Amino acid sequence: MSITDADIVQVKQRFGIIGNSTLLNNAVRVAMQVAPTDMSVLITGESGSGKESFSKIIHHLSARKHGQFIAINCGSIPEGTIDSELFGHEKGSFTGAHEARKGYFEVTNGGTIFLDEIGEMPLGTQARLLRVLENGEFIKVGSSKVLKTDVRVVAATNVNLMRNVEEGKFREDLYYRLSTVPIYVPPLRERGKDAELLFRKFAGDFAEKYKVKPIVLTDQAKEILLKYRFPGNIRQLKNLVEQISVLSTDAKEIDAEQLMHYIPKENTLPTLYKDSINSPENISERDILYKVLFDMKKDVNDLKKLVLELYNNKGNAGQLMKEHAHLFEGVENNTNANLHANEPFVLNQVGNTDIPVSEVEDVQDIAHETEEDTLSIEKKEKELILRALRKNNNKRKYAARDLGISERTLYRKIKQYELEE
Repeated sequence: MSITDADIVQVKQRFGIIGNSTLLNNAVRVAMQVAPTDMSVLITGESGSGKESFSKIIHHLSARKHGQFIAINCGSIPEGTIDSELFGHEKGSFTGAHEARKGYFEVTNGGTIFLDEIGEMPLGTQARLLRVLENGEFIKVGSSKVLKTDVRVVAATNVNLMRNVEEGKFREDLYYRLSTVPIYVPPLRERGKDAELLFRKFAGDFAEKYKVKPIVLTDQAKEILLKYRFPGNIRQLKNLVEQISVLSTDAKEIDAEQLMHYIPKENTLPTLYKDSINSPENISERDILYKVLFDMKKDVNDLKKLVLELYNNKGNAGQLMKEHAHLFEGVENNTNANLHANEPFVLNQVGNTDIPVSEVEDVQDIAHETEEDTLSIEKKEKELILRALRKNNNKRKYAARDLGISERTLYRKIKQYELEE
């Protein structure tokens, strides 16, 4: 199937997709190419990036376009009822089942089911879904009769399913069955100037909705908008534009200073944003903060040890400084800058550093202090982990959530501190 740029533009207009980035156009192209087939599709991308729009493209450009299209969020259906919702149940099959009910796979026979947040689906339901994908067969809850259905499944996720497979949370055979054709929907921060186009589109929509003049950005405000990472993607940008449209009653031209009042303050610490699709494991900002603090503590302890070695090995001071050069990266050469002019020195010209006698008095306590500091950090971390586990009755999932770290990180810490019962 030959797809031109004009075809892509037409499809984007039809389904309300705004943007011209290469990654976005490539995702639209793949959706258009796979639509006429019956192949299963797995759409990946961050929350709020617009994955459902691509499922609609696939359905409405397929031979099933006259059939029913149902979008289901697997994460919003309780584990005890999801089988009934998807496959139906017989009367009396469980408490509250006062009559028989058809499930979505029976209702949408001949159509398309979009399963969003597929990574949240329980393992038992995954086995049932795999049978539908492979044989078109399913069994209602409380029944033994095998039923047939002809439904196309389009799934979506904002997590790394392959990592879930490795952790035993998602079936490997289902993963490969779903991801026959993968489509990656890029986050807003990877789409260049698309954020500006979306801002103008939303500004026009909200101006019409609230009967006000559309807001516009100055050139400096546009630069700030394009630099912001938008962790909530298109959903966050839309909420931002609506907020400004309603609250900026005095001026409809928004400058950089005004825009900064509405944009959430970003963390000034070195921050690794969570990339739940591609990163080796989920990383929270608290994880990074801990890492930064521990790295800083380690550098301080290394410096203390170096000073102790310099004090005890005056003859080899220059060589020791060279061996530990990494500890002085970015430090300016300010020899004698802060030393007392008339004070004698124990070490002269050690690398680029002189140490006055008054400062040597504390060196004797450094080794003990270094060991004590390290043990103190480990002790506090161990105490926090124990408190979180007790609070959540040793349920690691909830303990990790309270601590702001991933389950894998918590498991590693439990092994490290030998906290397993």
